[in-house]
Amino acid sequence: MDTKKIKICFVLPALNAGGAQRIMSFLAQHIDKDKFDCRLLVIAKAESTDFDVSYANVHYFDKDRLLLVVRPLFNYFLKHKPDIVMGSIGHVNKLHAMFSFILRKTSFIGREASLNSIMSQYNKSTHITGFVWFFKNYRKRLKKMVCQSEQMAEYMHKDHGIPNESIHIINNPLTIEAKVKIASTKKEATKKLITIGRLSKEKGHERILNILSKLNTDWHYTIIGEGNQYESIMAQIKALQFEDKVTYIKYTSHVTQYLSESDVFIQGSYVEGFPNAVMESCAIGTPVVAFEAPGGTRDIIQNDVNGYIAKTEEDYLNHLKMALYEKEWDFNSVSQSITDKFDEKIILSKYENLFLEIGHSK
Repeated sequence: MDTKKIKICFVLPALNAGGAQRIMSFLAQHIDKDKFDCRLLVIAKAESTDFDVSYANVHYFDKDRLLLVVRPLFNYFLKHKPDIVMGSIGHVNKLHAMFSFILRKTSFIGREASLNSIMSQYNKSTHITGFVWFFKNYRKRLKKMVCQSEQMAEYMHKDHGIPNESIHIINNPLTIEAKVKIASTKKEATKKLITIGRLSKEKGHERILNILSKLNTDWHYTIIGEGNQYESIMAQIKALQFEDKVTYIKYTSHVTQYLSESDVFIQGSYVEGFPNAVMESCAIGTPVVAFEAPGGTRDIIQNDVNGYIAKTEEDYLNHLKMALYEKEWDFNSVSQSITDKFDEKIILSKYENLFLEIGHSK
């Protein structure tokens, strides 16, 4: 590593699809290389990579379990002596917190990806296991905690006792090209709805389908994503006799095309971290109807500007009808509501300022 620059290691379990993986790989590739010397450390094998990281300096440990990487990762830090190490997944951050007792010259930063106390109501964690289970207050061992939304920062302070001065709110960057869709002069009779995200309980697909059963108009719904609720969602679609009205896509590399072709993005989540798909939908000009939920949704959606936030299912149905049939959306304004706040240059600058603050305080 270049000793003249601030040395940073970004650590991920794998480079498979996911919000944390995308943001960390984005930072590793786009941060100012004149000021920072960055490495992207990946615990898994290279063949599990879903992102283009051709512009990053990547080191793979080729391990399939966190326990197996403890010594190699620790030795890597001993050898390269990074100024800053950043993790974005809970169990990796726990490991870094343990390292902090010994590697005192390295500043460990955590990036909080979700509201764990609320998320645990819907999904049992598979990460708090083995030798890190007992370390419940690991966040206090980290130099800084990056939160994706204001509500997440409040949760970090109230639920985990992290001092406000150790919390930095940095939203996720918009990492796609925000090519705003063009309004069609031809009005389609069938309205196109879309949801993109993991098929898990907290995402609320079941209440979206219940609401659509009350939408007595011509619509078609596309669901993109995979997860452990696939069977139950498909069963509900069959029970509602929606087989001809719902298209399921496990994975696609053409997300922006689907978003652009849709009239409204519909989100049913009970809790969110920072919903990247919602941000990307608005960036392209497709408005969003979502439920009020803990997390970053309210940081993105501005009522009557780029979508609506509903409190109840009845409220949601009314907002959905309004979004589809009453509101004349200005696609450029919908997009600008996102680019003005989440443009990658704005977010990169916030991360760089944080890293410079830490690096210069040593």
